[in-house]
Amino acid sequence: MTALQHLLDIPDGEAGNAGGEKQGPTRAYVRDARAMAATPADVKELPGAYAFVVDMPGLGSGDIKVQVEDERVLVISGERRREEKEDAKYLRMERRMGKLMRKFVLPENADMEKISAVCRDGVLTVSVEKLPPPEPKKPKTIQVQVA
Repeated sequence: MTALQHLLDIPDGEAGNAGGEKQGPTRAYVRDARAMAATPADVKELPGAYAFVVDMPGLGSGDIKVQVEDERVLVISGERRREEKEDAKYLRMERRMGKLMRKFVLPENADMEKISAVCRDGVLTVSVEKLPPPEPKKPKTIQVQVA
């Protein structure tokens, strides 16, 4: 369970100006914060890997990006756009449109070279394999000489 605590979302800071005064959050920060709050995800620890399961309804594989930033930050993002038909008029719009995004800090034992992603029926599963556990160090035996 302690390994999963490292997978918490990264807190984004507020933008400040050069004079040191705090300003309100930037538009990009607000947009990303909304996208992260509206994108549910499950994180599972399996014996040999971590699995991130994210609902990405209505998106194809070309609309989804899976990236690793800053060596240990997994970023999953996508954007669903409204279908534009000139002869159609919306009477009600309840489905969410716009950006979907989540960020996760990967634990130290995550193998950054073995990450795979599969999207099936609007559910994206990103698997990050674990590094093999380090071999325990054997004690060094020093031969005692008789003087």
